[in-house]
Amino acid sequence: MTKQKHTVEKIGGTSMSRVHELADTLFIGSRTGDELYNRIFVVSAFGGITNLLLEHKKSGEPGVYALFSNADNDQGWSDALNTVAEAMRRAHDTVLDHPADLAAADDFVRERIEGARSCLIDLQRLCSYGHFRLASHMAVIRELLSGLGEAHSAFATALMLRRHGLDARFVDLSGWRDEGHYTLDERIAQGLSDVDLAREMPIVTGYAQCAEGLMAEFDRGYSEVTFSRIAARTGAAEAIIHKEFHLSSADPKLVGPENVVKLGHTNYDVADQLSNMGMEAVHPKAAKMLRQAGIPLRVTNAFEPEDPGTLIDEAEAGSRRVEMVTGLGVYALELFEQDMVGVKGYDSAILDVLTRHNVRIVAKTSNANTITHYLDAPLKSVRRVEHDLETLYPGATLKARNLGVVSAIGRDLSGLRVLSRGLDALEGAGIQAVAVQQTTRDVDAQFVVPRDRMDEAIRALHAMLVERDCKRPQLAA
Repeated sequence: MTKQKHTVEKIGGTSMSRVHELADTLFIGSRTGDELYNRIFVVSAFGGITNLLLEHKKSGEPGVYALFSNADNDQGWSDALNTVAEAMRRAHDTVLDHPADLAAADDFVRERIEGARSCLIDLQRLCSYGHFRLASHMAVIRELLSGLGEAHSAFATALMLRRHGLDARFVDLSGWRDEGHYTLDERIAQGLSDVDLAREMPIVTGYAQCAEGLMAEFDRGYSEVTFSRIAARTGAAEAIIHKEFHLSSADPKLVGPENVVKLGHTNYDVADQLSNMGMEAVHPKAAKMLRQAGIPLRVTNAFEPEDPGTLIDEAEAGSRRVEMVTGLGVYALELFEQDMVGVKGYDSAILDVLTRHNVRIVAKTSNANTITHYLDAPLKSVRRVEHDLETLYPGATLKARNLGVVSAIGRDLSGLRVLSRGLDALEGAGIQAVAVQQTTRDVDAQFVVPRDRMDEAIRALHAMLVERDCKRPQLAA
């Protein structure tokens, strides 16, 4: 694959809600003429819209999709769709100011929302007959609703940029009223087939309708998968994600903005560890695509376009250091079974149950008769897993505890005594570690602490492993 000179750039939902602030900086800045182009922008929905369309990502509050799937509430989903339309109009009212653009955006929202409403009504009517089951169509409905948000934000952004004198083109990969049946690569090829990157700026929907079904495998991470596939397929020189913050050594709200250190340069190993801890620089499957295609990823602060941000590539560490300290609330599910000693099959059986309930594993430890999984999942899912395991192993003792995993992450932690120094830091803060572990790959060390002490643990570990080390010479790799 021949590398091109163009970039593929993604803007996240929170930044999209302030996209009007980026017109004169990120999109234009000091560029003139041809310098404005050879950039493909992939956009997420405006902040909060996908939550309203599906369900709230953190609280689980139902959106249109969740309400529609509940047969006991026929009217709720339609009212929720009205709420989405109102939220979309508020979002583009912030971004657009020309009356013609506002009218066009209002028409776009009306056409998409009412089209989706008609589709859902027709489906409900169809499923009132015994031969059809609503459950068999819900995956398609989730895809349909997801695409509404990105199509709206891409359309509004293209309108805004054209008003600023850019030749921006709305590229809709959502498959709206499209009778074709395409793979993801075919969908991307079709959408970009006649785009002249040297003279046009494509504004592409983060959702792409395809035969594989992005939601089925990636769910809410689909926009980064679309972004990375476009970069890989077109042979981009660089893939760039614009966020509302820099990738830093910790959450500045926790440790203080004066104490954090911008990563600046790291590798895909670190990006994978961040994803595992719920701090996705990029979706792990998206990172894999970029990594295999040999395309570096840059993560920048969208509102500081003059700052180069953090480059993620395959480079080894130039020095040994802890690059980030971050934490994640988990449930530790411990299974103790005296008969486990020397018996195979417990691991695979537990994994089967966790997979069936779609529970994500953050970390795992085991000894002769105990296996503990640290799970990123709601308590109700953990309880279902417990119930199935109790049925499977009636003689076992199961215990679920609400804990926090704090991870110190870096490209090369060898020789840094991260575990012993980390335990000293926790002891100094009066925090009792529940468990600790460091893998042989030396890219992360994990400290399991009581959930209500997790933030304190992050501050203590950051002060010891990042702030203190920044004040002394670093170890050569």
